[in-house]
Amino acid sequence: MTTFDYDGRVFVSVDHDAGDGAEPLRGHYHQRGDLVWAEITGGPVRHGRLAGTCDAHGVVRFAYLEVLTDGTIVVGECESRPERLPDGRIRLREQWRRHGPRQDSGVSVIEEAAPALAAGQESRRRV
Repeated sequence: MTTFDYDGRVFVSVDHDAGDGAEPLRGHYHQRGDLVWAEITGGPVRHGRLAGTCDAHGVVRFAYLEVLTDGTIVVGECESRPERLPDGRIRLREQWRRHGPRQDSGVSVIEEAAPALAAGQESRRRV
């Protein structure tokens, strides 16, 4: 079993510029055994999903599908490598590759949201 458990964790993009008024890209992760999946919203993403597997070192390999706010559909694949932050949260360095007409590749960084922030965002959305 993996040393990293992603179930119930919320990750936010550290690359997002919050100055534009949009909420940061946010993923709500789930895990059962080596299966990992998430729902993604925020930033340019209106709705997104990812699904993949996690190895014994916590490396997640997954495919993703996103519908952007402008209606564009984006698909791709990613490998996320975890590291522990000093406060115990998880940071993921993501090597991604987008397929289709908007092909691209790069590296992104997401970090687990602090518990109070993750809980606050959830309660605010329910109101």
